[in-house]
Amino acid sequence: MAAQQGMPTSALRGREEALGMGMTVSGDTNEAVAAEGAYYLEQVTLTEASEDDYEYEEIPDDNFSIPEGEEDLAKAIQMVQEQATDTQILEQKTVLSSKHAVPEAIEDFLCNFLIKMGMTRTLDCFQSEWYELLQKGVAELRDVGNVPDVYSQNMLLENENKNLKKELKHYKQAADKAREDLLKTQKVRDFHRMHHKRTVQEKNKLINDLKGLKLHYASYEPTIRVLHEKHHTLLKQKMLTSLERDRAVGQIYGLQETLKHMEIGHSSHAPEIKVAPNCEKENAPEGPTQKGLREAREQNKRKTKMKVNKKDSEFPTDMQPNPNLSLCKENICPAKFDYKLNNILRLHELPVSCIVVHPHKDILVSCGEDRVWKVVGLPRGNVLLTGLGHTDWLSDCCFHPSGNKLATASGDTTVKLWDLFKGNCISTFEGHTHAVWSCTWHSCGDFVASSSLDTTSKIWDVNSERCRYTLYGHTDSVNSIEFFPYSNILLTGSADKTLSVWDARTGKCEQSLYGHMHSINDATFTPRGHVIASCDACGVTKLWDFRKLSPIVSIDVGPSPGNEVNFNSSGRVLAQASGNGVIHLLDLKSGQIHKLMGHESEAHTVVFSHDGETLFSGGSDGTVRMWS
Repeated sequence: MAAQQGMPTSALRGREEALGMGMTVSGDTNEAVAAEGAYYLEQVTLTEASEDDYEYEEIPDDNFSIPEGEEDLAKAIQMVQEQATDTQILEQKTVLSSKHAVPEAIEDFLCNFLIKMGMTRTLDCFQSEWYELLQKGVAELRDVGNVPDVYSQNMLLENENKNLKKELKHYKQAADKAREDLLKTQKVRDFHRMHHKRTVQEKNKLINDLKGLKLHYASYEPTIRVLHEKHHTLLKQKMLTSLERDRAVGQIYGLQETLKHMEIGHSSHAPEIKVAPNCEKENAPEGPTQKGLREAREQNKRKTKMKVNKKDSEFPTDMQPNPNLSLCKENICPAKFDYKLNNILRLHELPVSCIVVHPHKDILVSCGEDRVWKVVGLPRGNVLLTGLGHTDWLSDCCFHPSGNKLATASGDTTVKLWDLFKGNCISTFEGHTHAVWSCTWHSCGDFVASSSLDTTSKIWDVNSERCRYTLYGHTDSVNSIEFFPYSNILLTGSADKTLSVWDARTGKCEQSLYGHMHSINDATFTPRGHVIASCDACGVTKLWDFRKLSPIVSIDVGPSPGNEVNFNSSGRVLAQASGNGVIHLLDLKSGQIHKLMGHESEAHTVVFSHDGETLFSGGSDGTVRMWS
């Protein structure tokens, strides 16, 4: 009691302040409760098995392990480490940083409870008796103890529950993402595995096919060797037969001339014998077939008489010097490369195969695959003359040195000569067995040379209208032929990848040039004649020294084929018509290549004007384009 009575007054005063500053009076207590609301403590007993209604969602434990036989040691160690990390994270307890809170005393709890229940009189009695006991020293505050703060614990548990829910959601998202990644990886793995298996199968199949082809090719090699030998033997026999035939034809002509002279001498001494015609046959009507046969016989007789009366031309022995030598020395003007598209002439319905410029006049001739050649006036581009007569496409044309005749080559296996003043055909040379690709005039104007798909070239005599020589030696189509300026030398380019130099007087091959890896489409001389330019089916253009018969340089502007090459009058600029529609201009002095873009499709032919100021090109769209 003495201890209770000795309780300090300050402690009691602090109690009263904690209980609401004079809550002993019921009126004041009711007003405070009505104003601020009742604050009280409620005792709640927590057991191990909480009766909380919250239903926890169980995380499915799916086993997404990698199938057996597909994991290695590194993957297994990595998986074990990840599982250990996940276990540590799950076993960790969330520790919340708790605020420093003062525990609530038991008397405060009782006061709050009474206030909550509205037991004001009981509250007054409890406070009176409690403070009396404290004053008397019967009870001490430190012996009473504290009431557990249920609300604080509930809040801590609620926060911990929220954090656990967040972690649970995070782990579920991570598990879903890992599941998706695993499925995606497995699909990629299956795809690559299947692709690898298919690649291995294709490789094995290709290896087997390659082995079979090697065996098949090996079995053909002896046969091919034998066939090559037979082919060369037959070519030699054919060449010998042709020589014997030409010799026999010459003998026949000689015998015919001898017989003719003998008949003339005999008829001057022998009496003339006349046979009376049959009157019945004379009076019988003549049918259309008999009439056609009779006219054909008479025409053949007239042609034979004309050919017999015409003599063979002689190849010139004393050739005049090449006038281009002095012209090239005098021509010191700079080369022109900045050509611009000036005009487009639509002359043919089908592709243009060749363009040639008249040697003296401002006109050009274009040939097309529509079987027509046209003479065009410059610079207006008006059509002056149209030539018809070939039964198939035209491949090439060439002016007579005088400019009054034109030679054309065609796919109908013939070469025709045309009179440009009258526009009619004056001669037809027949002898090739396949399409004729190219033709060229001798500088004397008495001979025309032609090259054909039948692997041969022919030299035609314009006066006697017969083939003087057939040039054998190429093993594939002869695509180009040209006479060396003011000489008896011929240059041919073939699909067998070779260039050949021939003596037109003997019909023999003097030299062959090797170096192209693909079919040669065209070959030409410079105006001076000291350099040869050739182009092939892969766009490679080669320059050759004709004096040394050796290559100078190779220019690759492929992979589109080079269809035709031509020099300008100075011989410094080389133009090439390409299969992609580009005209390439090569400066032989600096080695630079300039391009002219203007054709919408393949460019087949290109040629310079005599002064070099204008360039003409023909394309597969049937147009001739003028560049100046």
